[in-house]
Amino acid sequence: MVLNYIWIAFFIIAFVIALVKLIFLGDFEVFPAMMDSTFSSSKTAFEISLGLTGVLALWLGIMKIGEKGGLVNLLARVLSPVFTRLFPDIPKGHPVTGSIFMNIAANMLGLDNAATPLGLKAMEQLQELNTKKDTATNPMIMFLVLNTSGLTLIPVSIMVYRAQLGAAQPTDIFVPILLATFFSTIAGIIVTSLYQRINLINRTMLLTLGGACTLVAAIIWGFSQLDNDTMNKVSTTAANILLMTIIIVFIWTGMRKKVNVYDAFIEGAKDGFTTAVRIIPYLVAILVGIGVFRASGAMDMLIDGIKYSVEATGMNSDFVGALPTALMKPLSGSGARGMMVDAMTTFGADSFVGRLSCVFQGSTDTTFYILAVYFGSVGVRYTRHAVACGLLADLAGVISAIAICYLFFN
Repeated sequence: MVLNYIWIAFFIIAFVIALVKLIFLGDFEVFPAMMDSTFSSSKTAFEISLGLTGVLALWLGIMKIGEKGGLVNLLARVLSPVFTRLFPDIPKGHPVTGSIFMNIAANMLGLDNAATPLGLKAMEQLQELNTKKDTATNPMIMFLVLNTSGLTLIPVSIMVYRAQLGAAQPTDIFVPILLATFFSTIAGIIVTSLYQRINLINRTMLLTLGGACTLVAAIIWGFSQLDNDTMNKVSTTAANILLMTIIIVFIWTGMRKKVNVYDAFIEGAKDGFTTAVRIIPYLVAILVGIGVFRASGAMDMLIDGIKYSVEATGMNSDFVGALPTALMKPLSGSGARGMMVDAMTTFGADSFVGRLSCVFQGSTDTTFYILAVYFGSVGVRYTRHAVACGLLADLAGVISAIAICYLFFN
């Protein structure tokens, strides 16, 4: 229902702004630009879905091997103490906990191509537990918030963009991104737990969250001991080695259980195409709405309004130049990436705005895209508090990113 109102708002606001531009400013280009955006966004949505097909087939096939080999069930049993508290509505030891873990691990390593199909698999398993198929359950919402908060340990792609655009130290945003995305994730867990009345004050959760904080601190310390080139090589190599190791381990466990791994892979891979086709309408809807909103100039007006308000209060407005990336990130990953590149190109890769835009890009994920794809893949229409929790986690990430960048770079 919330997505319905947001989608309508995109079109109404865009139309009103375009009409005002036409009547009072004589801007005859705005409506053609909006219409061009609808067609290009529809094409982009189809291309994204088509591009996902092969990756979905690969990872759903690997997951099927893991299911038949017993590895997913093993992960579920190991994670059961934590997941029974964070996802109390999921039966203890259910295989979906293994799928959720694999998805979160892929996200943490910045492996987007692996994370999406693993997340869709987890969502399908959560839907099997759903007694009201068109309405999001509490575990679905908690899972989505963990995705939208964008916990990333190794932001490889952002560092590559910085290197390409001439940054003196492409990796100098590594620690700020790690801190910002960590705060975003913690905020998302707390907010969602409050909505769902989940008690986080218990030994298991305190040890888990404390362990996570220790791990983040250890990673920050470890990478701080490396020079820039070594950091890039280590982070990229570690991510790819781990990804290949996951594939080999899944295949090995299947062989150990005497599973026909090839047939199991084919069985799982067949679902890749049907899943990709199923999400096309949802992607078209959300990307067209976002495209029209941008083409009308509404996004630029919003940024200008924020800058005026900040300056009117006498506050430092240096961060405003990077806000397009932050505002676009919940709506479109590619759009936010474009805003990040534009900020670095306009202000410089090593400028405050350039660095902050990179931290914005890495601190959260594409909330509405994830909601559209994940819920759309299982036919959920009523999202309940998913949007509110996801956006509050995004807000925590944005605020953290601004504060951290002022601390590190200003």
